[in-house]
Amino acid sequence: SQLIQEYPILLEVFERCRDRVLEVELQRGDLPNEATSAASALQTVPGTAWFICILQALSKQDISRERYGQSRGTSLSRLLHVSYPTTDETAQSFTKAVKKAHINDERLVEAAVYSPQWADFVEHTLRWEGLADAIWWLHAHTKDNQWFVAQDMREEWAASINARTPLSSRDLLEGAVDVDWFWRVYKALGATRWETVYNAAKYSSSGIGHNRSKQFADAMLGNLDQEALVKRILDKRHQDSVRALGLLPLPKRKRDDEILMRYQTMQDFLRGSRKFGPQRRESEKLAVQIAMENLARAAKYPDPARLGWAMEARAVADLRDGAIREAVDDVTLSLSIDLLGKPQLSIERAGKFIKSLPAKMKKQPNFVALRERKTQIEQQHSRMRVSLETAMCKGDSFTGKELVTLLDHPVLAPMLEQLIFVGDEVIGYPTENGRGLMRHDGTIAEIAAGNSLRIAHAHDLFKTGEWHLWQRECFLAERIQPFKQVFRELYLLTEAERQDGAISRRYAGHQVQPRQAIALLGARGWIAHQDYGVQKTFHRQNLSAHINFLGGYFSPAEVEGLTLEGVLFTKSGQWKPLQLEELPPILFSEVMRDLDLVVSVAHRGGVDPEATASTVEMRMTLIRETCTLLKVGNVQLQGSHALIEGKLGSYSVHLGSAIVHRQPGGALCIIPVHAQHRGRIFLPFADDDPKTAEVISKVILLARDADIKDPTILEQIFAKG
Repeated sequence: SQLIQEYPILLEVFERCRDRVLEVELQRGDLPNEATSAASALQTVPGTAWFICILQALSKQDISRERYGQSRGTSLSRLLHVSYPTTDETAQSFTKAVKKAHINDERLVEAAVYSPQWADFVEHTLRWEGLADAIWWLHAHTKDNQWFVAQDMREEWAASINARTPLSSRDLLEGAVDVDWFWRVYKALGATRWETVYNAAKYSSSGIGHNRSKQFADAMLGNLDQEALVKRILDKRHQDSVRALGLLPLPKRKRDDEILMRYQTMQDFLRGSRKFGPQRRESEKLAVQIAMENLARAAKYPDPARLGWAMEARAVADLRDGAIREAVDDVTLSLSIDLLGKPQLSIERAGKFIKSLPAKMKKQPNFVALRERKTQIEQQHSRMRVSLETAMCKGDSFTGKELVTLLDHPVLAPMLEQLIFVGDEVIGYPTENGRGLMRHDGTIAEIAAGNSLRIAHAHDLFKTGEWHLWQRECFLAERIQPFKQVFRELYLLTEAERQDGAISRRYAGHQVQPRQAIALLGARGWIAHQDYGVQKTFHRQNLSAHINFLGGYFSPAEVEGLTLEGVLFTKSGQWKPLQLEELPPILFSEVMRDLDLVVSVAHRGGVDPEATASTVEMRMTLIRETCTLLKVGNVQLQGSHALIEGKLGSYSVHLGSAIVHRQPGGALCIIPVHAQHRGRIFLPFADDDPKTAEVISKVILLARDADIKDPTILEQIFAKG
């Protein structure tokens, strides 16, 4: 410090005081003495000599992992924990001193696990190749980041781990496993020496965090009972057991069946998380994600998405060539995949189709199994739809060869065929069994097997300058996309956001209902924390988005409304805001899309529901194309309204709220029955968007007001006239 630089004598005084405190503390009995408080305040204890003295003072007493307290074992163990080699000490001098002190091998290993800064020296002394690597592997995979050590020592620990693995410290804390690193150290140490390190693993954490690293090691070595592990996953919902499931060795026989079983177990666990709150749901989702990554590596798949699709393909392989039929007496139940990739059941009796199974047939085992199979495929379709949308947002790439393989999947193929793919100088819908891409004008570009393709985001379509042409083709061809792609809301930086630089205030001042807002955000991966507010982490980009509220974030139990202030972005684990222009445009757009949804649906006060700019723009395009298709010429789009000149009157429909007004006059009460809109109003995407269906249906209804038969609506129209 500056004070010591000005007065060097202070360093000598401090060192003499520290050494005297250590001398007195190491000679203490069970009760604290005059030096105990001073000893507990020491941040570092330098030198091999003190390391040995502390171990000798502990004698045969176990190293204590307690953080607090002034008992003899706790105090001496803490001093051992903060001891470190000085810069002028070498492994050779350490070895000589330790051998002279006659400290046994097991004790040295325990001390090195407890204080890993000594690991290299202990490895040299014991001549155990790979020992230091093994100790750092334990620390890297231990669920514990709360050791009370000096910051500079903590940074040294992090640097030692980062030098040994490509995984980030955040990934490791969340349960990711460096499998290659483990096998490297295990092969170097051998089974007997690894067992010694394994037994000392408890010294790598202050609580039970070391159980994670031990469980991961046991899984890779095949020392876990798989049935017990699966039971613990499903009954106890133990997240580290989910992660470990992907690490178990795969058998040589029936290998693919085993991979499928593990995959289905993970999906069952994920499905069960729906009944919990957003934080628990997100943590369990993360556990499954890491488990899938572990299983993908073990099964030699390039990533979890490919693993998932391959497993889903196996589950429906028997449906690739046509329907599956089960017959009992004169009743036949058939399961097939329709043009949208969804499972359909049809029932025949004596050669005629009927709507439902006869009561006496409902419990027939074959029929029960087929109906359960339909439910499983529906869940599979839902998973694959979500994974495709995620792949689009993440920018996952596919080769031309992969695309051909994926289009052989009976559930996945119908979805892929309705999505636009983009690559180097090629863009379009997959055609010719994945060997070509068809543009909006019908021309086809050939795809080479090695071509790299992505599922196009709305931002990609925007950059082409032909987005409106893709929208028109999608509408005229009556494509139903598995999720919003061509008609996806896109959020570009505004001039105000460019000027603000590091924070978006696009939704500032909007008040939302806390419970509903947090539920909506939680379903999209956002986590609400009392201390840190609401944030979402994008692991691939190593970025986090943070939502600020006026006056700070309060739990739904504390306030009736939250007022949005702004959104900012940081590097994961850091707090310095990034410039908005530095962000990937797709990531920024998706964050704004989440906020748009919250402002639209969870609004509180005077904000029109679903009235934000991108939503209105999307509905304007849909109405324009619908009117063109139906040859409706009496509708004009102006601002946030559709203006309609009907035969019975003039009307306006708000494109956000769907509220109808007679011009001139008051509001018309036209109440939608949402369940009846589904399937009757064409929407070029499968997302459940009843409000858009309501807006379009009201516009078309009023454009043809002379055909209205509903007496309640007619009464209002004539009454206002």
